Amino acid sequence: MNLADYRRAARAWLVANTPSDHRPEGDPIALAKDFMARLYDAGYSGITWPRQWGGQGLTQAEERAFAAEAGDFTLPLYVFSIGLGMTGPTLVDRGTDEQRERFVRPLLRGEEIWCQLFSEPGAGSDVASLQTRAARDGDGWIVNGQKVWTSVAHHADWGLLLARTDVDVPKHKGLTMFVVDMHHPGVTVRPLRDMSGRANFNEIFFDDVHIPDEHRVGEVNDGWGVAVTTLLHERLSISAGVGMGSQRDNPASLEALREVLDTSDPLVRDQLVELHIRSRALALFNQRLAQETNAGVFPGARGSAAKLLLAELTVFQADLATQLAGPASVVDDHPLGQALAVAPGMALGGGTNEIMRNIVGDRVLNLPPEPRVDKTVPFKDLKVGTQA
Repeated sequence: MNLADYRRAARAWLVANTPSDHRPEGDPIALAKDFMARLYDAGYSGITWPRQWGGQGLTQAEERAFAAEAGDFTLPLYVFSIGLGMTGPTLVDRGTDEQRERFVRPLLRGEEIWCQLFSEPGAGSDVASLQTRAARDGDGWIVNGQKVWTSVAHHADWGLLLARTDVDVPKHKGLTMFVVDMHHPGVTVRPLRDMSGRANFNEIFFDDVHIPDEHRVGEVNDGWGVAVTTLLHERLSISAGVGMGSQRDNPASLEALREVLDTSDPLVRDQLVELHIRSRALALFNQRLAQETNAGVFPGARGSAAKLLLAELTVFQADLATQLAGPASVVDDHPLGQALAVAPGMALGGGTNEIMRNIVGDRVLNLPPEPRVDKTVPFKDLKVGTQA
């Protein structure tokens, strides 16, 4: 099938199968799983994933064609965003054949939901400082500890868990990655509610949770290497909006703002042009990274640049929408309320903007490290400009 025919077929399927109501009756998770199964059976889930593990084995051209058509629809995929964008690609890259055979196809078909278990109360941006412990127990491991700020954990069947397995080595060298059953006895998930009453994140407690060794991903104490793979996919998927819905349904998007604003005002048009330029630049950058990844070129720290660009775009978009829509946008049930509430979180999730800038400066631009004050010099003896 040529690309034009593929795109026409994709659009016809989306027209026939995408829910038209943003809030259809029934259990939203069951409805999302049903949609995901139909998406997979039609050949539109895991378009570029290896065929031997359940993917379609097609190229980035088909994936871009489907994404272009899907942008006009609201696909109920958010609950699968972690699996599709982060844990699934990690298993494909770093898992065993048995793990890929067991987990990838059910993930792509929406039969199982995944979450990512990295951050802890004392280990956010510095993930390697985590303290959740996994201790050897015969042919498996016993896990105790806590994770926090975990998306979709209250719906998840499986989680990708980073735990400390050696306390006697430097922090990055004593970590191991596991797949954990989120329904196992000893796993407790508690939603974290914000001031609006919404619960977009969760905290999770592990009390003597047994994990078989065949659910270990990578070598013992090589979890940081596996985590780097996950973090790369996380930043790429966040910046690309994997499973996050289309901009068409975002009340702060260019399309939505054009429908409610007076675009005859030249100042309004100038600001909307700026929003379009930023959005288009990020889309093209993501497209380039996706093409390189598919060709086997490791994007490395440029994934952090993409995530940073999205975080800045999200905040700019929310600020602009608020400015143009006026004070009414922040009260009652205005459609912009949710967009404004979640915008600051984009500068935190997946690594703060400050961390992303440090990574880009150090690993992409090769900038020299920032001079630091010599702490061995007594404060009273310091002079202006004294540095290490």
